[in-house]
Amino acid sequence: MWTKFSTEHLSGTDRYDFWDAMVSSSLFRTTVACDHREDFAAGSAALDLGDVQTFAQYYPSMKVSRSPLLVRQHDPEVVHLWLTVRGRIGMTQSGREVEVGEGDLLFYDSSKPWQGWTDAMNRPDVSSLIVQVPRTALPLHSNTLDRLIHARIPGRTGIGGLLRRYLTGLMDHASEYEACDAPRLAHTTLDLLSAMLAEAARAREGLSPETQHNVMRIRINEFIRRRLGDPGLCPATIAAAHQISLRTLYRLFQQQGTTVAARIRHERLERCRADLADPLMRSRSIHAIAAGWGFTRPADFTRAFRAAYGLPPSDYRHLAGRAPADLRAPRPGTDRQLVGTGCQRLPERLPAG
Repeated sequence: MWTKFSTEHLSGTDRYDFWDAMVSSSLFRTTVACDHREDFAAGSAALDLGDVQTFAQYYPSMKVSRSPLLVRQHDPEVVHLWLTVRGRIGMTQSGREVEVGEGDLLFYDSSKPWQGWTDAMNRPDVSSLIVQVPRTALPLHSNTLDRLIHARIPGRTGIGGLLRRYLTGLMDHASEYEACDAPRLAHTTLDLLSAMLAEAARAREGLSPETQHNVMRIRINEFIRRRLGDPGLCPATIAAAHQISLRTLYRLFQQQGTTVAARIRHERLERCRADLADPLMRSRSIHAIAAGWGFTRPADFTRAFRAAYGLPPSDYRHLAGRAPADLRAPRPGTDRQLVGTGCQRLPERLPAG
């Protein structure tokens, strides 16, 4: 599932030749013009989830093109979503020109010729995250996808921002996943990608109910994580913020075998556990830590913590100070509605960027 390579072990033009061969085999064939062929410092990490592949890459400034001849020679009929992490990129495809900067998303198609460039902006390299999926895997009409080809999609707001943070977290933890995680991770990635494209095309009604529900759960979970310190966080405020009824909110979580309250408690306990094990938080009292994450009653926090981890918070902090590497407490109330089932190494919560 997880592969990684760089050109650091090579020298001279071998660096560029190696990069060109590896990228062409994993993505699709392009032609590159670069001033750094003699010292082409680049690297790529790939996570293979079946129909969905994600890549984290860095490379120097260069010009890239995919000619009509290369399309005719080999077309995997895939689409790419390109997230610019560092630097700027520009592309021309189907008569459309676009330039995107850090945090922006760009959607393009292997079946059409294009020309592009990357600019490191006086930095060592350009960095990007790429999602590759078969065009037929996206539940959107072909005309809708065509309208989005070569369109800049903001990656700091709305579902674009949610997808950006998700992809960043996904690749940050890529080496931890196991084969049994792949189907659910691929499903989640496709759901978020489809929802973002539908929103960009104002065609959300074209998504299946399952995809819409999965995206809503992801948005709600992120809303919860961002407001854990608010003692007033409750199902009513969550439902109102997302313009859904309480009944709909409860049903979304019941479909995954959990409750809204259990999710909030799980996330709060996780934050408290991390703070109790943090040497930099030693001067902060246990009750202050609990209150900072929304537990207003010390007795309720102590009882919940003991039930989740098998010992009171004071003992946990003491053990963490003595042997932090050996303290591996179980996490409370599993909630796997977003990623993987039956895999012990997969984090219980969605990675966040």
